[in-house]
This record gives sequence, structure tokens and C-alpha cells, in this order.
Amino acid sequence: MLANLPNLAAPMPPFQPAGPQAPDASAQRDATESRRVFDEFVGTTFFSQMLSAMRKTVGEPAYFHGGRAEEVFQGQLDQILAEKLSEATAHQFTGPMYELFTATRK
Repeated sequence: MLANLPNLAAPMPPFQPAGPQAPDASAQRDATESRRVFDEFVGTTFFSQMLSAMRKTVGEPAYFHGGRAEEVFQGQLDQILAEKLSEATAHQFTGPMYELFTATRK
């Protein structure tokens, strides 16, 4: 039974204070999640506005216009396109915006 007890005479490992130099795993996870949501929001907003402006420059065709159903489908298509474009490229231009966002929160 005494063999199972730890050796009390063994030296203890050095004390490591928890502070700014030791990042918390949950804080790191929160920062990663915050960045992902920020990229998603900014990218989707940017690309949806861009696609909306692009659609306004093109008039309706004289023939074969789908009416209101086509307009609804184009809106849904633009939403999906904005999400896909955001996933693919938003991180490239949201970096400086995210740094300013996090600097103002501190």
C-alpha cells in the first residue's frame, strides 16, 4: 500500500504562473470562433451587396423573363453565392477590419 503513494521527497516542478504569456484554451477557441463569425458576416454582407448592385445594372430581357419566380430564385441564388464567396475569400480582406474590431473591444 505504501508503494502506491507518491514520493514526497522528490523535487516539485517549477511554478508556472498563469498570465498573459499562458493563453487559455477556451480564450483561443473563442478568438477563433469570433474570427470565423466576423469573416462570415463581413464577407456575406459585402458579397451580397456587390451581387445586388451587379443585378441592378442588368435590365429585364424582352422575352423569356420568369417574372416574380425568377426574381425570388435570383435572390436565393445570390444568397448562396455570397455565402460561398465569403467562405472562399473573406479572410483575405477582413484581416485589417478584424484587427481594428478586436482593438476597440480591449
